[in-house]
Amino acid sequence: MFIISYDFSNDKIRTKFSKFIQKFGRKIQYSVYEIRNSQRVLQNILSEIELVYKKKFEGADSILIFQICEGDKKKIKRFGYAENEEKEVLIFS
Repeated sequence: MFIISYDFSNDKIRTKFSKFIQKFGRKIQYSVYEIRNSQRVLQNILSEIELVYKKKFEGADSILIFQICEGDKKKIKRFGYAENEEKEVLIFS
C-alpha cells in the first residue's frame, strides 16, 4: 500500500494530477490518496511524475509517497468513516 500526498500551487496542474492519481487508488483526504497496488503501479506513477509533473514544479509544490509495509498496515488507526473501509460488507437480497 502507498499513501500519496501532493500540493501544487497551480490549480490546473493540481487538478490534472488528481485525475491521474485517482485511477490508481481512492481519495482519503483532499490531496491524499491511498493506493493498494503493486510495485509496478508505483513505478508507473513515479515515471509519470518524472516525465510530466516534476518539470512543472514551482516554489513550494511537492509530492510525497509513503510506502506502507504489511506490518505497518496493522498499526494504522482509523476513525469515523475511515473505520468502515476495512470492514467486510455482506449484502443480502
